[in-house]
Amino acid sequence: MASGRARGLRARSTDAERRMWNALRNRVLAGGEVPAPGTIGPYYADFLCHEARLVVEIDGGQHIGRDETTRDARFAQAGFRIVRFWSNDVMRNLEGVLTALRRTLLETPHPPGPVGPGPSLSHKGRGDAQ
Repeated sequence: MASGRARGLRARSTDAERRMWNALRNRVLAGGEVPAPGTIGPYYADFLCHEARLVVEIDGGQHIGRDETTRDARFAQAGFRIVRFWSNDVMRNLEGVLTALRRTLLETPHPPGPVGPGPSLSHKGRGDAQ
């Protein structure tokens, strides 16, 4: 992701996403992974671990009742699995969230990449198909 675009997306992030980014940006997790904001197709992911094929989402109240089936299916089609944490957990128990993320990276085998052409990584808008 171009650094200017990445800065713009981080500028619009929630408090919990910023807190998670500050915790992750200088920290290497299991297997050398450093999750970073990114996109898969037209969808923005809070954090991506390309090598582990993992999407990390920080969900707040705006996600309650929201149907993210199409978005999740696009991530899965691209060969990524998704792990979600609630915003209030990031704000109140960041070390617990980081421990759970490390455990996920260590204990869960990396899924194979997608069948066919690789994912179309683009820099389109956050969360909505365009």
